[in-house]
Amino acid sequence: MAEDDSIQGAEPAVVLAANAVVACNEAARAEGVRRGMRRRDAQSRCPELRLVEHNPDRDARMFEPVLAAVEELRPGVAPLRPGLLAVRAPGRFYGGEESAGALIAERLVRAGVWDCRIGVADDLFTAEQAARRAGPQETVVVEAGGSAAYLRELPVSVIDDDDVAGLLRRLGLRTLGDFARLDADDVQARFGGYGAKVHRLARGEDESLLGARTPPPDLECQIRFEPPLDTVEAVSFSVRQTAERFVAQLAGRGLVCTEVLVEAECDHEVASSRVWAHSRWFGAADLVDRVHWQLRGQLRHTQGVTKPVELVRFVPDTVEPAGAHAAALWGGGTDERVERAVARVQGMLGPHAVTVPTVQGGRAPADRQALVPWGERPVGLRPVDLPWPGSLPPPAPVRVFAEPRPVVVVDDRGQLVWVSERGVVSAPPARFRAVRQPVPAGRVTRRADAVPDGLGDGWQPVSAWSGPWPVEELWWENPASWVARFQIVTVDGHAWLMTCADDGWWVEAGYD
Repeated sequence: MAEDDSIQGAEPAVVLAANAVVACNEAARAEGVRRGMRRRDAQSRCPELRLVEHNPDRDARMFEPVLAAVEELRPGVAPLRPGLLAVRAPGRFYGGEESAGALIAERLVRAGVWDCRIGVADDLFTAEQAARRAGPQETVVVEAGGSAAYLRELPVSVIDDDDVAGLLRRLGLRTLGDFARLDADDVQARFGGYGAKVHRLARGEDESLLGARTPPPDLECQIRFEPPLDTVEAVSFSVRQTAERFVAQLAGRGLVCTEVLVEAECDHEVASSRVWAHSRWFGAADLVDRVHWQLRGQLRHTQGVTKPVELVRFVPDTVEPAGAHAAALWGGGTDERVERAVARVQGMLGPHAVTVPTVQGGRAPADRQALVPWGERPVGLRPVDLPWPGSLPPPAPVRVFAEPRPVVVVDDRGQLVWVSERGVVSAPPARFRAVRQPVPAGRVTRRADAVPDGLGDGWQPVSAWSGPWPVEELWWENPASWVARFQIVTVDGHAWLMTCADDGWWVEAGYD
């Protein structure tokens, strides 16, 4: 599908979701394309139609500046869907509804929205139909009490439901006026509650209320230095009050910041930018420290910054309710000195210099381990709640070897135990022995370096075992990817997770 930034204004284009049209521009509507059409029907009407994949997040981001522009003129904007909004007409304040519409259109053009159409009516449905029949930057005003008369001659296809519109046409009702003349009780009996609602829309009696949104607060804080400062210490000292104001305005709304974007501008350009994360929440002193470490670390200057800093900005990247981070009754949490030390190391060496382990989805114990930078939320990890066929039953092993340890597993007759591709064990495991690993030449080592950790020296009798659990992963990349896992318990009470593959037996992990 085409990218939305590659489509020209006069080129017919539609947005598709589940192989159906959810939005179309004016050029596509002129060719007979309508919302709700199947992809094949839309392309039959307009073969040169450009297709754009439905992306609600992208649409909401692109529509946000439009909402903000209208909110500057009239608070209480209700976003109906990306591309369509409703607001109570500010006609009396701006000298009439047409004047208010012209002012809104002018503000939107300044925001980069050239094709904006405005409709004014007593109800939402009529106002939307009036806007659809307006020209670019035009306002269509339906007189007070005139909604029914305005809708009377419109075709039933304006109803945003192809099934209902098709049924009405089959019944011989071609316009909304034909449908509106039917008795309300008969419509209720024939079409049910949904049909009665559509009937009220056709009569200009839409009772929908505006769900006005609350404008998002501007939580960022910045400080501009005149003249610009050329030392890290001077910048760090000067941002303290701004950091306190940043924390205070969040606290006034019952919020705390757990991730913050710190930006420093030099010569009207962002010279240093980084998102800092905190395992709890940022205080004013934490923000000052991050500014100091960031300027020293990212701008690579030990005594001062490379260019004078003229602006420092704090932008909250993630905010959470303060109640979720309240101190426990008996204390607890991470030592503040540890927090500061780790954050300083990350400021000098990068966020991946200090990592903490976390659990992700996977079959093998090593696959379930992941390292996440200290203080950051794990992202991009495999979901834990998926089935993961072939994964181990609980409990999970306590110690997972970075490199599997080779062992030899034999039966009562001393023959090597093996597993067929159908998962059949040749004989019950009776004992196993760790394979000595070669010690690098010239290395002074103890005996434990030659024998795998905790596996002992010599043969270990097996008291119990379970398995196998055959697993075949990435067979299209590695034909020898088939393994069978076993849980084996020795007579001394130790339990091990072992795998049997084409290249022998290996110990992957140990149980407590």
